[in-house]
Amino acid sequence: MAVPLVQYVVVRADLLRALKWPTGAVMAQACHACTAVLHVYRDDNNTREYLSSLDSMHKVVLEAKDEESLCMLAEQLQQNNVDHKLWVEQPENTATCLAVKPYPKSEVQKHFKNFKLFK
Repeated sequence: MAVPLVQYVVVRADLLRALKWPTGAVMAQACHACTAVLHVYRDDNNTREYLSSLDSMHKVVLEAKDEESLCMLAEQLQQNNVDHKLWVEQPENTATCLAVKPYPKSEVQKHFKNFKLFK
C-alpha cells in the first residue's frame, strides 16, 4: 500500500487580520500557490500519485504570522531541499502563501511544527 501523501499550505494570517484583505482574496492566494506548485512539479512521482486520486487529497493549511515568517520558512525549506512554491502576489510583489508539493507527512512535518492551523 502506498504511503499517504499530504500537501502543506501556509498562508499569512496578517493578510486577514492586520491588513484587512477580503477573505476571498486570501483564499485565492492559497489556490494560486497550490496550483503553481502542482504545475511546477507535475512530473514528480509524488505529485502524479497525489493527483491520480482526486477524491483522496489531503492538505494541511497553516498560518504564518507575517511575510517575514513566511519567507523564513521558504528559506528553511530550500536549505532542506523540500520542493515548494512561495507565491508572490503581483503587482504588490508581496509573498502571501507557500505550498509544498505532496510528500509523505513523515518527510516534511518537522518543518511545520511551529505553525498553527489557519483559522
